[in-house]
Amino acid sequence: MMKKITVKVNDKSVVVPEGVTVAAAVYMAGETAFRKSVSGQLRSPVCGMGICYECRVQIDNQPHQLACRQLCREGMEIRTL
Repeated sequence: MMKKITVKVNDKSVVVPEGVTVAAAVYMAGETAFRKSVSGQLRSPVCGMGICYECRVQIDNQPHQLACRQLCREGMEIRTL
């Protein structure tokens, strides 16, 4: 049985399987927009491997983290947009 952990996405507690990426946790929380472009367009991951930079989020108060390259940790706080 896979261990579950709890993270917060935009102040919403989400239970996810241990080892899941932050990008997956954001989607599991029901969010589809990860950030806004300079012109204000909503953006979300394109490549899923850290090349497009569209998955940037704030993790534990650290901005511009690549959600598709980070694994969730118990108690992690994630902010989109």
